[in-house]
Amino acid sequence: MAQDVLCEVSSCVHNINNENKCGATQIYVVNHKEKNASTSSDTDCKTFEPSDM
Repeated sequence: MAQDVLCEVSSCVHNINNENKCGATQIYVVNHKEKNASTSSDTDCKTFEPSDM
C-alpha cells in the first residue's frame, strides 16, 4: 500500500499544509462518467472535501 499519497488540489481539506500530500485516512476513487477507466482522466476522487481557504 502507498505510504505517501500526493495531491495538487490545494482547495481540499486533506491537502496537508498545501504541500501536495494527502492526509485522508482512506482514498476513494471512482470511474468518471460510469465507464471503465483507461487513463487517469477517466477517474474522479470522491475523497475531496473543500477547505476553508
